[in-house]
Amino acid sequence: MRGKNTNGSMPAYQRIQATIRKRIEDGELHPGDAVESERELARLHQVSLMTARHALASLEREGVVERRRGIGTFVATPKIHFNKLTSYTEQMASRGLSARSKILTASVVNGEHEIAARLALPSGSALIKVERVRHAADEPFALETCYLSADEFKGLDDALVERSSLFAILERDYGVELAYADEEIDATAADVRTAKLLAVPRGTSLLRIRQLIYTSKGTAAIYVLGLYLSGRHTLVIRRFR
Repeated sequence: MRGKNTNGSMPAYQRIQATIRKRIEDGELHPGDAVESERELARLHQVSLMTARHALASLEREGVVERRRGIGTFVATPKIHFNKLTSYTEQMASRGLSARSKILTASVVNGEHEIAARLALPSGSALIKVERVRHAADEPFALETCYLSADEFKGLDDALVERSSLFAILERDYGVELAYADEEIDATAADVRTAKLLAVPRGTSLLRIRQLIYTSKGTAAIYVLGLYLSGRHTLVIRRFR
């Protein structure tokens, strides 16, 4: 028996998935909340049990929900995969969620000699510093600080006040094509300020990623220091021989 398709050409299982994603995006469902059972979804959407099961299984593979044997299905804590260079906005869009960031700092700074060196700039170079708290499903999960050349990206700090997608601004307004990143990854603990911003206890384990993002011309364009709640991320590494 096939699930009824009452929404144009969209298969019934995708219709169920879209409904669940929208409830999460609208804040009706939060991480840890229960999702209807396969039987209940089949009844609500007038589809077969197999169709409802397929919808939940696909959402589970995507990390949107988690199924606990003998208990039920629940909204999963958002996880970010780091195996592809994408913006935060693109990451959230791939999960069917809206991106949200709170800008703490967007200004020109001096005296960051080590970071200037990483960007292959003279040690006294002025840098644009952008500090943001990232949110997913209305919960903070990361504190990211980005540094860029103030000379090369004049006015960027003002542009970010209006729009939060740094990658999009660089590509659209500055003609920069971002290509790849070198990363250093380790563990750290949340200090007092970071803990307050991420709404976690002081000393909470964090994943620290230092990222140097290059353009297609091989020029270092952005240095990023990211502090992420370690339980909300999956690091996927593909190895070749």
